[in-house]
Amino acid sequence: MKLPNEVAGIPLIDSKVAQEATDLARETSPPFLFNHSMRTYLFGALLGKDLAFDHELLFLACILHDLGLTDRYAGEKPFEIEGAEAARKFLGEHGVSEERTEIVWDGIAMHPSALAHYKRPEIALVAKGAAADVVGSDIRKVAPADKEQVLRAFPRLGFKTSFTQTCAEIVQRYPGGAYRSFMRDVGERHVRGFHVPNICDAITEAPFAE
Repeated sequence: MKLPNEVAGIPLIDSKVAQEATDLARETSPPFLFNHSMRTYLFGALLGKDLAFDHELLFLACILHDLGLTDRYAGEKPFEIEGAEAARKFLGEHGVSEERTEIVWDGIAMHPSALAHYKRPEIALVAKGAAADVVGSDIRKVAPADKEQVLRAFPRLGFKTSFTQTCAEIVQRYPGGAYRSFMRDVGERHVRGFHVPNICDAITEAPFAE
C-alpha cells in the first residue's frame, strides 16, 4: 500500500531510507502497530508544528520506535532498547550517518521516559506523538479536523486491546526487560507471577559490611 503524500498538512517522508524503514515496519508489525507508528509521527509532527525539526529523522524514529514489540526484534532488554538497537543496525546497513542514527536511537530508546521531553525536537516528539496516541496526552492541542484526518488515514484497528495484549505477551516472555517503564504496569495488571525487584533489596544485599 502506497502512503499518501501528506496527512493533515504533515508530509509523509518518501526518501529511499524512509521507504525502506516503512517496509520493515509493515513487514514486522501487525497492522494495528504499524498504524500506531504512523500516527505517532503525525501526532508528534502536529504537536511540534511550531518547532524547527528534521522531518526525516522524526519519521524514521517514529516508524521504527516499536520494533522491540515485534516477534522479530523482541528480546531480553527493554523493548525500547531492543527497538533502538534494531533501528541502529538497519540504518547503518542503509548508509545513514552515525550522527543521524544516534538521534533516531535516542528517540526510540527514550520514548517511554520523561527524559525524552528535555531533548531535541526529533527525540522529544517521538515521545509526545506516542503518548498522544496511546493515552491521549496533549491530544487536545491537535486540531479536531487534523486528528480526524490522521485517524482516517491510519485507523486504530482495536488499538487499546491489541496494544495491551502485545505488551503483556512481551512481558511474559521477557520479564526482565519490563521493570522500569510502562511495561511494568502492564505486567502487574495482566501477567500472572510477574514480580518487580526492589532497589531496597539490592542495596541491603550488596556485598559490603554496612
